[in-house]
Amino acid sequence: MNLLEDFLRELGISKVKLAKYLNVSRQMVYNYLEMKSIDEWPKDKKLKLFLLLDIQEYDDIKNIKPNNEYISRLEKLINETDEDYNFSGSNKYDLKELSKKQQKILLEIVDLIKELLSEDENGSSYSTCKYLYNFLQVVDDVEELKYILAYFSKANGFIPVNEFVYNEENQINFESIMFQAISLFNNGGASKSKLLEAHKKFEAEIEQRQEEKLSRTQELNTVKIQALRELGYTELNEKNSTEVFEKIAEIQSRKI
Repeated sequence: MNLLEDFLRELGISKVKLAKYLNVSRQMVYNYLEMKSIDEWPKDKKLKLFLLLDIQEYDDIKNIKPNNEYISRLEKLINETDEDYNFSGSNKYDLKELSKKQQKILLEIVDLIKELLSEDENGSSYSTCKYLYNFLQVVDDVEELKYILAYFSKANGFIPVNEFVYNEENQINFESIMFQAISLFNNGGASKSKLLEAHKKFEAEIEQRQEEKLSRTQELNTVKIQALRELGYTELNEKNSTEVFEKIAEIQSRKI
């Protein structure tokens, strides 16, 4: 399942988002990804994943180079799922499967977020919560994010400074770098011109990543559009997927 995990990470689809789309718990997503083959997945979940990724076979992932249209389609499908996701009526928020300690911390987090949003006069708290949500979406995929949480917990006196829940050596290295960076920021000791130059490099790197992400299978997307056009369809869906995939294969064979 490494191929699928890497592809989902590249697309920015977190396990939380995938769990919502598949209508399962995040733990179930972990279980699915630990299986040796996609054929071990429940058939309905496998089909739903294939429809999301616009593939017919698992190995088709290797040929996908997501462009803007491809990613927009994914986001639309996932967002449509989010719109149907009812917090108060969903059994996904049944806390029975959590320990008392886990339930307590979850409810404390919800209370804090509710307080932030209820006092939000200019929209900044909403943005803060949105960024926090984005943070949590990728926290399992980006190791340093956990170190950031540990650093600020220590810096604000919530946990002992010598507590290392994760990789101790990596945490020490990261916390040392963070301490130097924040000290430099607070003391204003860095050259403004050098900071602006560094930020331009940061912007350029992010833009390059986005361009690479959006251009990875322009050719495949073009073939899909051609197949839809030849068949008289405007979009790929569950009803026409088999016919469209066959047409895609036919178009590709013409080029050989």
